[in-house]
Amino acid sequence: MNREQKSQVVDRLSGALNGVPSVVVAGFSGLTVEATDLLRSEMRKAGVSYEVVKNTLAKRAVAGTDKEGMAELFKGNTAIAFHDEDPAIAAKILKKYSKDYPAIVLKGGWIGGEVLDEQGAEKLSALLSKDELRAQFLCLLSAPAASFARLIQAKADKDAGGAEA
Repeated sequence: MNREQKSQVVDRLSGALNGVPSVVVAGFSGLTVEATDLLRSEMRKAGVSYEVVKNTLAKRAVAGTDKEGMAELFKGNTAIAFHDEDPAIAAKILKKYSKDYPAIVLKGGWIGGEVLDEQGAEKLSALLSKDELRAQFLCLLSAPAASFARLIQAKADKDAGGAEA
C-alpha cells in the first residue's frame, strides 16, 4: 500500500468513526475463513461496520479525536466494529461468536468518551439493544392503561353479576 492509499484508509476510517456511539475492538487470531464469513454476514445484516485494520493506520485514524485512548488496544490482529446508532449491537454479535469461536477475543472499545478494557466490552455486550429498550419502554407506557382497563372491566363484570342476582 502506498502513502496515498494509506492516507485514504486513515481518512475513511476516521470519518466512519466520527459520531458513532461506541466502537468495539476485537482480536481474531486463528479464525477460519468460514467463521469469518459467517461473522461478516451477521454484522452486515445488523448494519454493523466490521473491518480488519492495520494497527498503525487505526492509530492514525483515532489520533487527535475523542477516541485516541483506544490506540492502546491496537495490538496483534485487530478488527473494529461499530454501528451508527446502536452502541451495543457490535459487542453483542462479537460476544455471541466468541462463544463458538474462541479465536474471537474482545480486546476493549470505546463508548461515550471512555475507553473500555476487555471487561468493559463484555459489559457493553450485555446491554440491551435499542430495539429491546424501545420494547421495554412501550411496555412500561402501556402497562398503566392496560391495568386501568382491567380494573374497569372487573368493575363492570362485578356490577353485571350483581344485577342478575
